[in-house]
Amino acid sequence: MTTTSPSPAATADWVDPAAMLRDPHETYDRLRELGPVVWVPALNRYLATTFEACRAIEADQETYSASVTGSGATMARALGAQPMLRKDDPEHATERAPVNPAMRPKRIREAWVPLFRCNAETYLDALIERGPGDADLNRDYAAPLAAHNLVDMLGLRGASPEDMRRWSHAFIAGIGNLHDDPEIWARCDAAQHEVNGLLDELVPYYRRNPDGSMTSAWSNGGLSDAAVRANVKLTISGGMNEPQHMITNIVWALSRHPEQCERVLANPSTWSAVFDEAVRWLSPIGMYPRETTRATVLQGVELPAGATLGVVVGAGNRDPAVFERPHDFDIARPKQPHLGFGSGVHLCAGHWAARISIGEVAVPLLYDRLPGLCTDPNREEQWYGWVFRGLTTLPVTWAAS
Repeated sequence: MTTTSPSPAATADWVDPAAMLRDPHETYDRLRELGPVVWVPALNRYLATTFEACRAIEADQETYSASVTGSGATMARALGAQPMLRKDDPEHATERAPVNPAMRPKRIREAWVPLFRCNAETYLDALIERGPGDADLNRDYAAPLAAHNLVDMLGLRGASPEDMRRWSHAFIAGIGNLHDDPEIWARCDAAQHEVNGLLDELVPYYRRNPDGSMTSAWSNGGLSDAAVRANVKLTISGGMNEPQHMITNIVWALSRHPEQCERVLANPSTWSAVFDEAVRWLSPIGMYPRETTRATVLQGVELPAGATLGVVVGAGNRDPAVFERPHDFDIARPKQPHLGFGSGVHLCAGHWAARISIGEVAVPLLYDRLPGLCTDPNREEQWYGWVFRGLTTLPVTWAAS
């Protein structure tokens, strides 16, 4: 029996970060051809781009720590402190425990679905008022709806959906600020100041008047004040980003696959398959960091201690070794795990909230009320990002009544 000796990581000195912002998938394909883990000088980190490499990293907290330092610590810088997503167990589990009960499917359907539906109806009315010649699905529906839902779930009394949108964009830009842009940090600092000012009032309020909101759960969960604040800001960033982009992603995907759109409209029980396939195919959260705690070998590739890794789940979700025809959108694809919500102990705490608020409420409601809904070929759409990726502009049209 022969074994293959570990080898150093290949170097990809051709990677263009600006091109990845426009569309990263060609880069991902080339990186996978070089190996499961590749050193990328332009990003000053190793990128793991195969499904198995990404999953192996998440399965081993002792070797691949979420508590990243140095250039990998953009989340802590953006949010003002390390949230639970950048901590390993037991600290991670301690900070996640207070909100786990509120994030279970039964609780979400009982407590939040009526609000999700009310909010969706409100912004759908606004979209319809814009009319099929002027409506932008991101601006008029997806972004304000995701923001309003998050205000309600977090219990951020006094904050508007516009505040939430602005804070989320600032934090997301900071988390993805691998090139240390000072203007982005200035936006993050301003957002932190505003959120901290609101929490100065809300944390004491919820300790006196607990309710079912996430901020109340953390405020009464025995955590430090810094941990409460960091995790609220974490939820402001990711809790708006993925739901917002999933609404636009699904409509964009179905517009380009009209036969699959007809299939789901004829059989609404397939909305869950649409949601999962869109998460896999378009991966709104494309990459997150880890750091090696010791010298190790990952999928046959040698890594030094202290190496900064990018776990590129957006690439792993299109790995041809795992997914047949990975670049195709196919809601009839055999059900299998994807990496769109992470994996292991850091599986996204809000994944059920996203599935229910978007896959069961927000998107089906659009198609119920807007016959012929599709993207508008006469107006320009815009994509942006690879650490976080989504449509910033999506003009839509429908059959006017």
